Amino acid sequence: MSAPDGSPVGAERTIGQLFASATAEMSALVHDEIALAKAQLKQDVKRGATSGGAFSMAGAVLLFSLPMLNFALAYGIRTWSDWNLAICFLLSFAANVLVAAVLALIGVTFAKKAKKSKGPQKVAASMKETAGVLQKAKPHPRPELAQDRVPEAIEAVARSSS
Repeated sequence: MSAPDGSPVGAERTIGQLFASATAEMSALVHDEIALAKAQLKQDVKRGATSGGAFSMAGAVLLFSLPMLNFALAYGIRTWSDWNLAICFLLSFAANVLVAAVLALIGVTFAKKAKKSKGPQKVAASMKETAGVLQKAKPHPRPELAQDRVPEAIEAVARSSS
């Protein structure tokens, strides 16, 4: 049995070997995370496309059923009021025009709000602000070692990495 870098298990490994092994494992982990994110994104896109197709079909069925609704409304008015059938169809048409006008007003209102929206600009400004803060950030101060320990630490690192 051997370690990921090929050295036998239980053998003393140098810091360089350990660092190389940790770097390779981190790289593999990052690649696996990216692959997982891609797979999840593909699945979400597939679900979104299926949902969009179902909503489109529902809209088409509703659109093609509107004439039946108009006939039912006209004949219903005729049954309740005993008016001429042509007047009942005109009232049905007027009801459709009224509903279309209300929907158009709602659409215009939301379109105006969408034009005024600064969503992407706000996100970009926030990202620039965060980047500015991070550029000005300073690392935490490290505690200083005693002067007599510094050469020993350097020699120990030099010995272990060779």
